Amino acid sequence: MSDRQAEWNREAFAVDLAGLRDQSQADGQAGFDLIPAIDILGGACVRLFKGDYAAKTEYAADPRVVAERWLEQGASWLHVVDLDGARSGSAVNAGVIGDVVRLASQAGARVQVGGGIRHHDAVARWLDHGVARCVIGTAALDTAWMEQAVARFGGDALVAGLDGRGGKVAVRGWLEQTEADMAEVAIRLAAVGVRWALVTDVDRDGTLGGANIALAQEVQRRSGLRAIASGGVRGVDDVLAALQAGLAGAIAGRSLYDGTLDLREALAAVRRAVAGGLPGDQAAGRAAGPGAGRAVAGQPANGQAGKEAGPC
Repeated sequence: MSDRQAEWNREAFAVDLAGLRDQSQADGQAGFDLIPAIDILGGACVRLFKGDYAAKTEYAADPRVVAERWLEQGASWLHVVDLDGARSGSAVNAGVIGDVVRLASQAGARVQVGGGIRHHDAVARWLDHGVARCVIGTAALDTAWMEQAVARFGGDALVAGLDGRGGKVAVRGWLEQTEADMAEVAIRLAAVGVRWALVTDVDRDGTLGGANIALAQEVQRRSGLRAIASGGVRGVDDVLAALQAGLAGAIAGRSLYDGTLDLREALAAVRRAVAGGLPGDQAAGRAAGPGAGRAVAGQPANGQAGKEAGPC
């Protein structure tokens, strides 16, 4: 690991944190976001198949180039995962992720980061470097840990990474399968102030087999957390299904890299669907979510251009 990856370079990607957090509170808590995923393993942008580290496809040697592509096409959020960190339990690709955060900030976009964030100090470091939300996977099973994190960082800075198979949570880079029920974990986390959940069906991740919208919807319905669907998104129909289900968003990964989903076209489709109005029950369900009121999907309220998720 290089010195650049190992050390935090505060000057290189310092941002106006107060401005980012104010923006998040103003426009990031309702509506729908289609979020491109950038999974980083060994410094490169890759995709795993069903969470299998041995079944990876490398798409780019430099994740910064990929970030610039999605930002140019209108992404308002990026979902970045340190796959090495997910296995080791500590940040490995901090340098390149910091560069992605800086690029996103320059484009008026925000970043959520996951992978190996299992200590409060790690959350603090990411937030100090301009990350808008930290995705907490393995540590999310510790309700007391999450309650302390909410007290320190606020509920909107944390996303419960509820990844698993058959509705049961998988941890430590998806390498350990537990018997913890996703929805039950979500209920406990909502009770201590967590507001967001990233719900990944690992058996669909990287398969282009279609997103498990029902699973994310069930977690959201039972817990009240704003749920983002991940795993298996293939095309615009999956994205619009997540929108119509009243979810907070969807992560697109392999579909963007393999070309079955065009980001510009998908963001435009989301905006058209929102402008045309959702069915009454879905619209009501979205309005009931925390911080309801954002009307435009896929981009920040100020009008600036706005994966399946990797393991946490």
